[in-house]
Amino acid sequence: MPNRVLMTGNEALGEGAIRSGCDCYFGYPITPQNELTAYMAKHLPQRGRTFIQSESEIAAVNMVFGAAVAGARAMTSSSSPGVSLKQEGISYLAACQVPGLIVNVMRAGPGLGDITPSQADYYQATRGGGHGDYRTVVLTPASVQEMHDFAADAFDIADRYRNPVMILADGRLGQMMEPLTLSQKKPHIPDKPWALTGADGRRKRIIRSYYAGGVPENNARIQAKLKEIEEKEVRYQTYLMDDAEIMLVAFGTAARLCRGAVDHARSQGLGVGLLRPQTVWPFPTKAIRGYLDQIKTVLTVEMNAGQMLEDVRLAVEGRVSVHFYGTMGGDVPTVADILKQIHNLT
Repeated sequence: MPNRVLMTGNEALGEGAIRSGCDCYFGYPITPQNELTAYMAKHLPQRGRTFIQSESEIAAVNMVFGAAVAGARAMTSSSSPGVSLKQEGISYLAACQVPGLIVNVMRAGPGLGDITPSQADYYQATRGGGHGDYRTVVLTPASVQEMHDFAADAFDIADRYRNPVMILADGRLGQMMEPLTLSQKKPHIPDKPWALTGADGRRKRIIRSYYAGGVPENNARIQAKLKEIEEKEVRYQTYLMDDAEIMLVAFGTAARLCRGAVDHARSQGLGVGLLRPQTVWPFPTKAIRGYLDQIKTVLTVEMNAGQMLEDVRLAVEGRVSVHFYGTMGGDVPTVADILKQIHNLT
């Protein structure tokens, strides 16, 4: 395969996962992420690795659990209602401190919704989604290149902290095509002395989520790890923020459109910039606060009814006004729509 290729976002993510050492993929078809499942079905067996189309989304995430417990780099993918079915399994991954990669290529909801792109799963992704006190690290790509590159980042973070990691994309990013440069980096897969690989000749290992009388202590260990992730794994990009008076905050497809709106606003003499979270958990709270003495207002743009908006408001702490513009149910905002919102703030 040539180093520079044209791929859909779903295919690029699949190739990125394979090049990052993905040993096993378990999935169940659902639009708009089917290209990823199809790509893994074709290419994983060609490279001597395991692809299984499971009987359900619930089965798929529990297969990830089983493979990851044995030390494999394992992943699953789905779209919104399918990811809802995986939440109990993700909670067990977190409780047992087992790494795994979950990909959500979001579609409109709630319920069955539609196959059109959306960002309405933000709450589910960033608040853990399942039962109990835990968090899932959530990476938010905004290009086909990042769909590819973030697969390696996700596996590395999952192994580093023994925690599930989610790549949160949307149907537009999953199915759009862009040129990208394929990674040539050799994956670094750490030793996993905790993995259940058979106890012949060594002390036995136990992985569990039930601790009779010891649940508070296990929760404390998980929270200490999550605090470390918050300190070390925040990722974001800024665009023309050095002299901005209006800050746009957006992720994924919405951020791409905001960047175009910033360019148009700048051409009209307006001091507008963009802060784009590449992780929405941990959220770039400190980065936003670093601009509060400079900016006059914030506009949060999302393809939902206003979910990241809550994290932006928490970051701002009431020091500047926060406004919201969103589209729901599969509608995608245009650059002109966002530019109009910017003009309303000036």
